[in-house]
Amino acid sequence: MLELQRLSGDELNQYIPALARLRIAVFRDWPYLYDGDLAYEEKYLQTYIEAADSVIVVAFDGDRVVGASTGIPLARETEEVKAPFIEAGLDIDRIFYCGESVLLTEYRGQGAGVAFFEHREDHAMQLGGFDYSCFCGVQRPQNHPRRPAEYVPLDEFWRKRGYEKDEALQTSFAWKELDEDRESPKPMTFWMKRLK
Repeated sequence: MLELQRLSGDELNQYIPALARLRIAVFRDWPYLYDGDLAYEEKYLQTYIEAADSVIVVAFDGDRVVGASTGIPLARETEEVKAPFIEAGLDIDRIFYCGESVLLTEYRGQGAGVAFFEHREDHAMQLGGFDYSCFCGVQRPQNHPRRPAEYVPLDEFWRKRGYEKDEALQTSFAWKELDEDRESPKPMTFWMKRLK
């Protein structure tokens, strides 16, 4: 049975290697196809240890880290994340950014995905001062050669959580994809939800 813990700051240090390996394993699959780098991942995760008011929700099966979900005030994110909101005239100090959720395949369908959103939104509400929660997802063409025939997009799951895609809020993230020899930009679109 999964146990979820909401962690932040120095208490995350002991889990950084396991979280980095988890992110590489999960993001290797469609739709990200990420050819991951352990050193980069460990550095990336340090952001959540050092940034005030950030959170990582960690899913455990016993002592094993099997899932995680990140959240951080949008104002503390990178320029590529903040830029679409600033250009749209939105107040980034009032928006909480849900980074990503990763969960090993065998643990899906047990409620962790719902709980990841609930924990991050609750964290934002406890901090106070946030009107919206957001996240972004990669945009892939229907005819992409690596798209699995049985793939079901998460759009309906996200809508059930109260999020709506905002086509006006777009950016790109660069990563090295399987079959690529270097990083290339990938289009990302944001989803928004008004917090209670």
